[in-house]
Amino acid sequence: MSGVVVTGPPRADARDIEALAGYGVATVSEAMGRKGLIEPGLRPVQQGVRIAGSAVTVLSWPGDNLMIHAAVEQCGEGDVLVVTTTSPSTDGMFGELFATALQRRGVRGLVINAGIRDTQELRDMGFAAWAKAVSAQGTVKATGGSVNVPVVIGGQSVRPGDIVLADDDGVVIVPRERARETAEASRAREAKEAKARAAFLEGELGLDRYGLREKLEALGVRYTAYADQEGDGGGRNSRAVRDRQAGHGGEAGETGRAGGSGS
Repeated sequence: MSGVVVTGPPRADARDIEALAGYGVATVSEAMGRKGLIEPGLRPVQQGVRIAGSAVTVLSWPGDNLMIHAAVEQCGEGDVLVVTTTSPSTDGMFGELFATALQRRGVRGLVINAGIRDTQELRDMGFAAWAKAVSAQGTVKATGGSVNVPVVIGGQSVRPGDIVLADDDGVVIVPRERARETAEASRAREAKEAKARAAFLEGELGLDRYGLREKLEALGVRYTAYADQEGDGGGRNSRAVRDRQAGHGGEAGETGRAGGSGS
């Protein structure tokens, strides 16, 4: 496998990255029309951390981290390293030493569609990572690949310079040309949610706030008392219990009394 290392790729505007960093992955994805999410198989190795940065992409051979070494040189302040492989891999392609080199260069974190290791050390040093697997399995440095080319990771296309936003909920990719409009849409969505939150704190129900009672009615969903249900035995069972308590158990009641007298 041959490849290419692209130098000097475009980077997302730092102001747009900063604007998007204030919102969660769910909010940003919703603001883009429920787009941009990487499949949920990639999970954070830490909790309570959110990062946003400009993507530096890596396409590697599975079980081979040579191109990550090549990518470190291309990384700079505010970047997020995004790594995928030409076929599925769970080998531990990234660990503490890589994180040390990247942290020195101002890289904010890693998103990798493969395995990582040294996870305790990564947490201790505050280097954020999202990965498909955690594995102590080592790798080789033997096969060429590419850096700063478009890749697909977790079903999502990522180009160098796109914005990567990641938190406990997952990872979302914002195309760099949509960064500003997405930040504005995220701001509007968060303001709308703040109003809903205040209403819920006052006791309003989502059924009423979002007009969902009418939707339920249109879908044919009806309300009925539990005691009136005949289909699942709920009503019959509750009436049987009341009958037994009132001393009208029939044969069941007689059996119960006979059992009691023999004890």
